[in-house]
Amino acid sequence: MAKRVFVTGMGAISPIGIGVDATWSALVDGVSGAGPITRFDSSEHKTHFACEVKDFDPAQYMDRKDAKRMDLFSQFAMASAVEAVEMASLDFDNVDPDRMGVVYGSGMGGMMIYEEQMTKLNEAGPSRISPLFIPMLIGDIIPGHISMRYNMKGPNYGVQSACATSSHALGLAFMHLRAGDADVMVSGGSEAPLTRLGTAGFNSARTLSTRNDDPMHASRPFDKDRDGFVMAEGAATFVLETEEHAKARGAKIYAELAGYGFTGDAHHLTAPAPDHEGAQRSMRQALKSAGLTVEDVDYINAHGTSTELNDLNETIAIKKVFGDHARVAAISSTKSMTGHLLGAAGAMEMLACVKALREGIIPPTINYETPDPECDLDFTPNKAVKREIKVAMSNTFGFGGHNASLVLKRVDD
Repeated sequence: MAKRVFVTGMGAISPIGIGVDATWSALVDGVSGAGPITRFDSSEHKTHFACEVKDFDPAQYMDRKDAKRMDLFSQFAMASAVEAVEMASLDFDNVDPDRMGVVYGSGMGGMMIYEEQMTKLNEAGPSRISPLFIPMLIGDIIPGHISMRYNMKGPNYGVQSACATSSHALGLAFMHLRAGDADVMVSGGSEAPLTRLGTAGFNSARTLSTRNDDPMHASRPFDKDRDGFVMAEGAATFVLETEEHAKARGAKIYAELAGYGFTGDAHHLTAPAPDHEGAQRSMRQALKSAGLTVEDVDYINAHGTSTELNDLNETIAIKKVFGDHARVAAISSTKSMTGHLLGAAGAMEMLACVKALREGIIPPTINYETPDPECDLDFTPNKAVKREIKVAMSNTFGFGGHNASLVLKRVDD
């Protein structure tokens, strides 16, 4: 019989709050994290705003020397991992290091160090490149940092699958625990893509909103007047444990990660397959993995990017998978508040699902002002709704045709 997997710790560094409690409070209150870009001069770009993390001090989570050896995306990851591990109250003197692992993801990796070192290369030549450039750049360095800090010697690797990255990481950590490869896994996603090059690239791909006169209302999933997503930065991390391990040490259990679905579109580099056919299979696989039916799902945290193609096709996919229940289940896109954290989106949105299960509150889709007649489901417009939730699903889809769905169940205290 497959092992059950529980969430015993969470951490978050988000554009709407530092820490899990601040992030959740902002989600419930419908707070937008969007504002003018401060990380670089965006005057030459088509988009002048993003969802930046505010008031982040890495020294609160790690030595300053260690922080200087990390790109910002690694700092975000480590900070959220520290919160998650502290919440889990792991007693490292009584946990086998070989039975603890880390699977973590970043879709973009060290964008800031890349731009910094490329500028140095062009201005001063190759001899001036930092010996730490490559370790600070590569996305899989995060599980290395976390494992070294906590002496975790089990499965350890990075994942990269565009905007589905952290959902894949969490699903793979889940699989390792179910298979008996480990007792404890740390998993999640982190992103710090707000650079000149990153912004210019997404502008060229015509995926970013250009609502420069009104940033806080720019991320508007499923709204008829949506014009692209709002890029964001941040990280979310989880401690996952097998049921036996968590209960044996008396751990507080926040939710059960019950199922996953991974599929590929095999269709287009950036556009979803018609009717989000791959997403349909991902959702069905996740439900089958969890041993649940569509009628069991109370809440869907949609990928909901605020782009024309995704929102339309995701609506169609949900209706085709859930049938009549699509109009019963509550749906929302928390990207309307956090912006799109790219590779970290799935982890941040799983956090929203865990808190929704525990608190009985559906976070809203803000900026939903003009309903798109083709996106005609209950997207929890503008205000949070109190509702008992026993099962939640989180969807994430990425460039390259990557689809991932996670299913979570409430665990009563």
